[in-house]
Amino acid sequence: MPAIARIGAERLKSKADLFSRIRCRMKPLEHPDDLHLQAAQGWLELGNHLEANEELEQITASLRSHPDVLEVRWHIYAHAKNWDACVDIAGATIKLAPNRPDAWIHRSFALHELKRTQEAFDQLLPVGKKFRKVWTIPYNLACYCAQLGRLEECEQWLKKAMAIDEDTVKRAAVDDPDLKPLWDSMGGTLWKRAE
Repeated sequence: MPAIARIGAERLKSKADLFSRIRCRMKPLEHPDDLHLQAAQGWLELGNHLEANEELEQITASLRSHPDVLEVRWHIYAHAKNWDACVDIAGATIKLAPNRPDAWIHRSFALHELKRTQEAFDQLLPVGKKFRKVWTIPYNLACYCAQLGRLEECEQWLKKAMAIDEDTVKRAAVDDPDLKPLWDSMGGTLWKRAE
């Protein structure tokens, strides 16, 4: 499983689940902007990030900073591996909608991709208590600890993630290259990949 999977969409049963989960409490987009957002989400699900971006450009300019639009834009930039822009987009989403766990996760993930792993850890750590039922937060903290060589701390975070959703964490962890330092220290992963 590629590391980008940790950003959220790959961890959910489908990308459609992601977009239904992240609906903000702000006023929803109205017609026709809502249709452009839905089309952009559809293009993302089909793997066409260029068309998704084109749909977002059709949204009224003043509404392009809506958290739902920023969420899709983050995925487009992540696909392009434009991690600096991803940090900015996630930061803007956090300011507008701080109760969206994915925004915090996305910002830290982008920081990690920029080789700013300690900063990724430091930015994500405080929201772990706020979003206690989101397994991705302790999971990503475990990955960051593994990459920073803090393997005992890594194990603790991985256990916390498993306490939230053991099956999903096991499936994600078995092939995650960010956890390789942990698996190497243990002589291999604890689980077998599901075929």
